[in-house]
Amino acid sequence: MAAEHAERTGHAVRPADPTGLDGLAGLDGEVVDHRFKGLPPDAAGLTVGALAAERRNVFTGGFTTPLLTLSAGAVEHNLRQLAGFCARHGLALAPHGKTSMSPRLFARQLGLGAWGITAALPAQARVYRAFGIRRIFLANEVVDAAALRWMAGELAADPEVRFVCYVDSVRGVELMDAALRAAAHAADAARPATARPLDVVVELGAPGGRTGVRTAAEAARVAEAVAAVPTLRLVGVAGYEGEVPDADADRVRAWLRDLGALAAALDAAGRFAGLGDGEEIVVSAGGSAWFDVVAEEFAALPGLSRPVLRLLRSGAYVAHDDVHYHRLTPFNRIPDQGSLRPAFRLWAQVVSRPEPGLAFLNAGKRDASYDLDLPRPVAVRAPDGTERGAAGLSVVKLADQHAFLTVAPGTALEVGDWVALGLSHPCTVFDRWQLIPVTEADGTVTDFVRTFF
Repeated sequence: MAAEHAERTGHAVRPADPTGLDGLAGLDGEVVDHRFKGLPPDAAGLTVGALAAERRNVFTGGFTTPLLTLSAGAVEHNLRQLAGFCARHGLALAPHGKTSMSPRLFARQLGLGAWGITAALPAQARVYRAFGIRRIFLANEVVDAAALRWMAGELAADPEVRFVCYVDSVRGVELMDAALRAAAHAADAARPATARPLDVVVELGAPGGRTGVRTAAEAARVAEAVAAVPTLRLVGVAGYEGEVPDADADRVRAWLRDLGALAAALDAAGRFAGLGDGEEIVVSAGGSAWFDVVAEEFAALPGLSRPVLRLLRSGAYVAHDDVHYHRLTPFNRIPDQGSLRPAFRLWAQVVSRPEPGLAFLNAGKRDASYDLDLPRPVAVRAPDGTERGAAGLSVVKLADQHAFLTVAPGTALEVGDWVALGLSHPCTVFDRWQLIPVTEADGTVTDFVRTFF
């Protein structure tokens, strides 16, 4: 249908995805309808691919407000910036997919050399597998028997599938072993212990922080428990430096050195003996706020008995933002190493000016992230198409479907104007939108990003 529509309109069909992920073509075949907010009402019944081929303009093509858009140029820039950073620093990248839950963006990341995709929950990993992703780093403990049975089934069905997940307690190891033994027994009662083991890493936490062992002694006990069962295989250590309490560069650096020391101690104790020839010890950390320090400390890891997979898991970089990560990105500290650009713009319309100094936009908590910072006006577009800056405008409150906008004296703003909002925290932006137009600088829509939350 997309090809037929393109032939009628004279637009070229987008080329197939080079990474070969399953199901991406099916996304183009999805029908546009009432499920997807902001899309043109007259596009109902078209496929996503056909609508993309029309190359409509956000401002003149019938799109309705509120409308979230992604800048094609900013996304491409950001993807290449972190891929280049990792290549220069000898890091593998498993970007955290919970940020976008978008197979099309996963394909772009894998196409630029990502080792795999990180998940936080088995439900997210199921989405990844539905689109053919074979390497999944599950950055969480998994003790749910039903989820473990599913993982065992995926490992049995495809020898190229690999899961790596956290462990941080002997009790967790016992629960995992019981579930995996039961799964193997159900699959083949005659050989209950011959299934491929599930790869795990000991998670290191910090006192007062999130999950993870607190001491090397605890880690040793967990590693010993893993070694005692046939269903699990210890392949490394990992954690998340962003949850170190009162994190600053010194505390993050100290924690990363503890992580390296833990890897060395477990290696000296022979706990990675289950790895085969040529397999690497996994050492993983890294969100989007400290990847520069992670790169420095991973470059100085102590020597181990076999090669090391230095695995970074940043995720928010793909869209970046105008507030939180704009302030925190390591590229502020190392500008010679790269830069990131905010890719989101939430367009909302002025629907009321009931009092002097006050206006209301038709976008609210259902449309914009607000867990870390309120949206910030960055541009105003008048009905005649002229665009200007947003000086004098501030979002001071969000209701479910309205933004409270203060308007400084002398600032021009009329009912009907469109206001572009810059957002904070990409992880809580993507999940509010199922289908997001990807735009060129002039507002031309070239693609759509489908999310699965």
